[in-house]
Amino acid sequence: MKRLLILSITICVLVPTQAIADCTNTACVNVYTQNNQIIIEARKGSGVTTVKKPVVAKPTKTLWFPPKPKAVPTVKRTYKARTTVKKAVVKTINLSDRLIKMVPTATIAYQPEFEPLVHVPVIFWCDLPTLFQSRIDIIGEVIDVALRPGFTWQWGDGQITSTTEPGAPYPNQKITHTYKQPGVYYVTLLATWNGNFKHNGATRAITGTIKIPSFAVITVVSAATKFTK
Repeated sequence: MKRLLILSITICVLVPTQAIADCTNTACVNVYTQNNQIIIEARKGSGVTTVKKPVVAKPTKTLWFPPKPKAVPTVKRTYKARTTVKKAVVKTINLSDRLIKMVPTATIAYQPEFEPLVHVPVIFWCDLPTLFQSRIDIIGEVIDVALRPGFTWQWGDGQITSTTEPGAPYPNQKITHTYKQPGVYYVTLLATWNGNFKHNGATRAITGTIKIPSFAVITVVSAATKFTK
C-alpha cells in the first residue's frame, strides 16, 4: 500500500454573514466558514450594574430670630440643604468570543502500489472520516458542530468521479479507475465540507463550505507481452 500526500492548499474564501447582534437575555451564536476554516462566534449580555448618581434637592427656606434683649431688626437668613438621592442607572455588560476550528486534510492511497497496469482497475481511497464532529464551549455556551465531506476525484486523464464515500483498500474497494494508456497521471481529490451546528436544542445550517484539495502522482505501465507455443 502506497500513500502520497503532495500538497494541501486553501482555494475557497467565503464571506461570513452579518455580525451577530447583542443579546442580553440569551446568547447569539453564529457558525460559518471563512478562508477554509470554521468560525464560531458567540455574544451575550451578562446582566446589569447599578450606578448611584447623586442628585441635589431644591433648597428649603428656614427662619432665624435674634435674641429679644437686643433691639436689632429681625434678619431672615436662608440656608441651602443638600440631600443625596440614589438613582439606579442600568448598564449592560456584553461578553463575546470567537474561535477557529480546522477540518482534517486528506492523504491519497492506491492499489496496486507499484506500477499499476493499463486496462486493470486501480483502487483508490483517502483517510478522511465521513463525519467530522466537534463540541465547543464558548462564553459558557455549548455548541455542537457536525460536517460531512463530499469527494470529487479527477484522475488526470480527463475523467471525473463524484462520491460521498472516501473509498477503501482491497477487498472492500469502493472507488476504482481504469487507465487506457500508460503514462504518469496527476490525481486530484477535492474534499468539500458542509454541515450544521446545534445550540440550545436548535439546529442551524453552517453558512458556506470548505474545499480542500489533495494530490498524488501515479505511474501506469503496459503489461509485458508473453509468447507461448
